[in-house]
Amino acid sequence: MIFLAITPSGLKDALREAARSGATVWCGADAVSEEDFDTLKVGGLTRFDYQLESRDPLVLADALDTVHQHHPDEVVWVEAAAAKR
Repeated sequence: MIFLAITPSGLKDALREAARSGATVWCGADAVSEEDFDTLKVGGLTRFDYQLESRDPLVLADALDTVHQHHPDEVVWVEAAAAKR
């Protein structure tokens, strides 16, 4: 299983779950700074060098395509938030 984290709080949640399950986590550049990523030293964490928080459909599709290239046939869970009412 792969988690695609978009926000800093989503990344924290994904890393917590990955620690229990051994899942792999990918995240956008806006979920963690490059400096913080370098100090995390978390196995199974990959950081895109572009932002995902705008949730632009084309950017997310590109990110998912990249994840699928590295992890074919794996289920990818994408962080989503409930719609505001």
